[in-house]
Amino acid sequence: MKKVHEVILSPEEAFDQDHFIDHLYQKAHISKNSGDVIVPIKRSIDARGKQVKVRVQYELHPKTLAEKLITYNKENLPDVNNARQVIIVGCGPAGMFAALKLIEDGIKPIILERGKDVRARRRDLAAINKEHMVNPDSNYCFGEGGAGTYSDGKLYTRSTKRGDVRRILEILVAHGAKDEILFDAHPHIGTNKLPNVVSAIRETILAAGGEIHFDSRIIDFMLEEDNIKGVKTQHGDIINGEAVILATGHSARDIFHLLHHKKIHIEAKPFALGVRAEHQQNLIDRIQYHCETDRGAYLPASSYALVHQAKFKGKERGVFSFCMCPGGFIVPSATAPGEVVVNGMSPSRRDSRFANSGIVVAVNLEDLKAYEKFGPLAALYFQQEIEQKACSIAGGKQTAPAQGLQDFVNGKVSASLLDTSYQPGLASVDMRAVLPDFIFESLREGFKAFGNKMKGYLSNEAQIVGVESRTSSPVRIPRDKESLEHPQIKGLFPCGEGAGYAGGIVSAAMDGERCAEAVFKFLGA
Repeated sequence: MKKVHEVILSPEEAFDQDHFIDHLYQKAHISKNSGDVIVPIKRSIDARGKQVKVRVQYELHPKTLAEKLITYNKENLPDVNNARQVIIVGCGPAGMFAALKLIEDGIKPIILERGKDVRARRRDLAAINKEHMVNPDSNYCFGEGGAGTYSDGKLYTRSTKRGDVRRILEILVAHGAKDEILFDAHPHIGTNKLPNVVSAIRETILAAGGEIHFDSRIIDFMLEEDNIKGVKTQHGDIINGEAVILATGHSARDIFHLLHHKKIHIEAKPFALGVRAEHQQNLIDRIQYHCETDRGAYLPASSYALVHQAKFKGKERGVFSFCMCPGGFIVPSATAPGEVVVNGMSPSRRDSRFANSGIVVAVNLEDLKAYEKFGPLAALYFQQEIEQKACSIAGGKQTAPAQGLQDFVNGKVSASLLDTSYQPGLASVDMRAVLPDFIFESLREGFKAFGNKMKGYLSNEAQIVGVESRTSSPVRIPRDKESLEHPQIKGLFPCGEGAGYAGGIVSAAMDGERCAEAVFKFLGA
């Protein structure tokens, strides 16, 4: 195992893109003309003291070996034009990385995506923001690249035991992401860069002989007894394959209904629901970096991670920040008319004047007694009802219900709201009318605790926007722990966020690869 070295750089040295490596050699007292090459493996901000510093860990490698440190090569994929076919439902991270892995194993993937390619998808996003028109098949959740394409592009994951994180990052770099994601402690690509990376992955899949079909929503599974043989699209086309990887994402409610209708076993799953808190980024910077005015030219927009155990009617439940987007925007993430859902995204430079984060409350199955009649869809109906209530109370379009943060805690409707990054606009409402009591009260307690942890966080210089409800899938599609195959339907492989086995781009991508490997074993290829 290589020895890991560490140096401390100033923000100016660490985040000067043109001279970062030069500064690293200087601080390490190593000549660039020596026989060794510095390979950074982790860059992290240390803001614990008054003076912010950046810790950089690195390894030393001989020049002759340094070029071999990147192991992934997209040029070495086999031609699968005439190979055995496997269907992948969904073109998000799980589906795309499953396709790449199948190709490596000599299997032809056929991806069926209900939405549009990244370029065409932009017009539907503009329609949501400007005209409040939601296309159920093409929106911030559905389309090429999935929900992650138009998000912050966070690549941090705690699921390091579920796959090879480094490999996923190398594949992204091979398709156009900056190589700094290989060593940043909290890597991200940015919503303005991700579409090009996604397009490049598509081209790799097509060049190897794989297929991707957009505007292809699945309306039925072709079953022979307990074996899946293919799928049927809304156009009436039946596509056959030797296995099906179901990687639909967490918002494909029609797929959950279809599975339930066909008596294919699914389960209600706990998730989390709450609001998005929006602050001025400068305020968060001053709190996190201990600066008097602004963060300066080199430090990136600061983030935060908060958690609190709230108590409601004698029971504790988690309240926590989710998908924090520094220098970002709040976006409308509904997948059907008549509902309001919000999410966050950030461009690669994270240069918006706003910071936003989901602040959500754990929803457990015992909270859903009133929805038990819906069986495994109980959490889905609970989620949907709140989204529809948010839409109705805010005017019936994509205008989102909102409240000043201090007003929310004090139980007061805000006389006015602040400027916002949420393009469809905000309506001042009493969020108690939107949120169930256990979520409302837990959030109030959580925000008070967060205000004690971060002085200045709790004030009417911030506001909350509702609702943040698509944190994870409200349904789990079961699978065998070893084979990853559905226990009831042979050849069906539930995958990624929609099936309940991932959360975020990297963990979904890793799960896609695992499912592809499981399919390879299933086929005996």
